[in-house]
Amino acid sequence: MLPVVQLKGVTHAYLGDREASLAIGDLSLEVEQGEFVSLVGPSGCGKTTLLSIIAGLLQPSLGEVSVNGRIIKGPSPEVGYMLQQDYLFPWRTILDNALLGLELTGNLTPESRQKTLDLLADMGLAGKEQAYPSQLSGGMRQRVALVRTLATNPSLLLLDEPFSALDYQIKLQLEDLVSETLRRRGTTAVLVTHDLSEAIAVSSRVILLQRNPGRIRKIFEVPEDIRSTPPLYARDLPGFAELFHEVWKEMELAGREEQ
Repeated sequence: MLPVVQLKGVTHAYLGDREASLAIGDLSLEVEQGEFVSLVGPSGCGKTTLLSIIAGLLQPSLGEVSVNGRIIKGPSPEVGYMLQQDYLFPWRTILDNALLGLELTGNLTPESRQKTLDLLADMGLAGKEQAYPSQLSGGMRQRVALVRTLATNPSLLLLDEPFSALDYQIKLQLEDLVSETLRRRGTTAVLVTHDLSEAIAVSSRVILLQRNPGRIRKIFEVPEDIRSTPPLYARDLPGFAELFHEVWKEMELAGREEQ
């Protein structure tokens, strides 16, 4: 079976008026069906640039990106992208916001509308369909953004620090909800986060990037018992703290080498 995501020798440079800045250098990676992979690393290591390239929002300077075996040349309905901000339209109801992707792709049908309603209910938003974004908390708004992204049934979900602006308790609740929802749907996911405990709790692999230029320094496999446990409880399992310190030490070592 083909990997869902395949990066081959991806290099990307940002061009300024007087010089070029190499953000990613010769990076290769595969993400398999149903995997939840996290990208971690210091600021400036190219995490968000890499997500934008996978999403088709940026074309790499060199190299090749494919999703489900097809070369990515631009945005694709196969790829959902969830950001830190929810970007809900304030004049649309929660349901209308959640249906937006289906409208834009021409896939809004009575059946897809009902599935979206079911998704809202799964996210604890039953009875809020006719409310407006200003009437919801930040955590609820992020749930709506997730429903909007999942409603189009993408095979790949990209998450760029979607929980970082939320209160810690809400963040933990959403980690559990998102992790369980994606596992149940068999959706492949790539998460960018600065939170190492979050990365370990939700992922099957944690990929540590190093900067100047951005490249893979080390890949950490998350043990099966941690992977199969809801993120909130995974943090209490034997081996979790040890893996956290292993990733942290490697990141600190990378930072010292760059100085």
